[in-house]
Amino acid sequence: MKQATEKKQWQPVKLGEALTVLLVMLLIMGTGVIKFGLSPQTPVMLVIALVMLWARVRGASWDTVHAGITDGVKTGIVPLFIFILIGALIGVWIQAGIIPSMMVFGFHMISAKWFVPSVFLVCAIIGSSIGSAFTIISTIGIALFGMGTTMGMNPALVAGAIISGSIFGDKTSPLSDSTNLASAMAESDLFSHIKNLMWSTIPAFLVSLVLYTIIGSGAATDAGMGKISTTLAVLNQHFTITWWAALPLAIMLVCALMKVPAIATLFLNIGVAIVMIFIEQPKTSLSGLAATIESGFVSKTGNAGVDALLSRGGVASMMGTVSLIILTLSLGGLLMKFDLIQTAMAPLVKRLVRPGSLITSAIVAGIGVNVFVGEQYLSVILPGKAFKQAFNQRGLANLALSRVLEDGGTVINYLIPWGVAGAFAANTLGVSTLAYLPFCFFSLLSPVFSILSGFTGIGLKRQNPTVKTTTASEAVMPDPEASGR
Repeated sequence: MKQATEKKQWQPVKLGEALTVLLVMLLIMGTGVIKFGLSPQTPVMLVIALVMLWARVRGASWDTVHAGITDGVKTGIVPLFIFILIGALIGVWIQAGIIPSMMVFGFHMISAKWFVPSVFLVCAIIGSSIGSAFTIISTIGIALFGMGTTMGMNPALVAGAIISGSIFGDKTSPLSDSTNLASAMAESDLFSHIKNLMWSTIPAFLVSLVLYTIIGSGAATDAGMGKISTTLAVLNQHFTITWWAALPLAIMLVCALMKVPAIATLFLNIGVAIVMIFIEQPKTSLSGLAATIESGFVSKTGNAGVDALLSRGGVASMMGTVSLIILTLSLGGLLMKFDLIQTAMAPLVKRLVRPGSLITSAIVAGIGVNVFVGEQYLSVILPGKAFKQAFNQRGLANLALSRVLEDGGTVINYLIPWGVAGAFAANTLGVSTLAYLPFCFFSLLSPVFSILSGFTGIGLKRQNPTVKTTTASEAVMPDPEASGR
């Protein structure tokens, strides 16, 4: 009876109303985070409350509102669990000497003059093998970040290079869940999709490398270079520095190549690190180890710089990110339940005729979903559904759409303060999203080159009537456990 009453009362959302709600949301979140410097959780909670109030005033039942929240949150259960494991992994990797060893060997192997472009390249290469930007940022990224700040470099610049390289690796790896998702949503072949990505990805990569080389040249200060010898002495004195520290990283690479799910890979790496801790530090108590897993590692070397760098990790450190993910997923579920984003995009899609304007609008839509919802998966799914028919009607191949979904969706989430990826990177490296945003060149350039491709026709794939298009049933949706994003 309640459902029948609600069905009579609820009227389809009109364009003006949808745009008004979305703009108010953006104003609240943008003002709260950018102007007042609030943590994203509070503005997002306020927006959720207002959307719920709006829905109730229009006649939606509480059951429908709760269903929207539930539908949104349940899509992120596996990523939430992965974030918790990453927090534990960071703590035990530091205590086992894995991250300190990376720093020591890195100081000996990487030139200070070319440090920033080297960071970008290392994260890009290893990221392509692992297929998870989150894993690269939270492991190798922490070590490289520690090296850069020790040299006196701008933390935001180093963070931008780490994140850009990690995103490139994630975007070009067949093991990446976001890459698989974009390919599946557009119903394109995965490896053809990755190959077609190169038309925008390679130019963005090369320009980013040049910019990091120019800006990073001479970024290390004399005072910072003087700290290296002190830092090396402290690390060697207080941590076990050994080449065996590369074992967990090697295991991670093997697991990625064998397509072992992220949850199993993280548990395995945590287990290996714990074994290393007991071998290197036999007097370690179970309560002490549990404290590292739960609250993170606390460095007590006596060197303020090293202690600040290596006191991190633990499940508790991820709770802020986990809470934000739950909130943004809830908001996304509500927006989808009441057709707000779909209504806002529909008229735009119908009016687009030229490929350049169509591609630009699809990219803007992906960016818009990131801004309004802050969820990486939805920034691929919603524009993918909205623009699929329009791309086909304009004679564009599925590969054209899948590339746009990557360039406007997955890579942009790292630039949004209330975005899942942006909050994770900021929390892990200790640099705010708005601080590293100007230096995250790869994310900034990818949509630009994709739009240029649309207007120039260079690398733009069109339909070939003689070639059979992959059907939806043949497209394989990615397993959320396949990688850690």
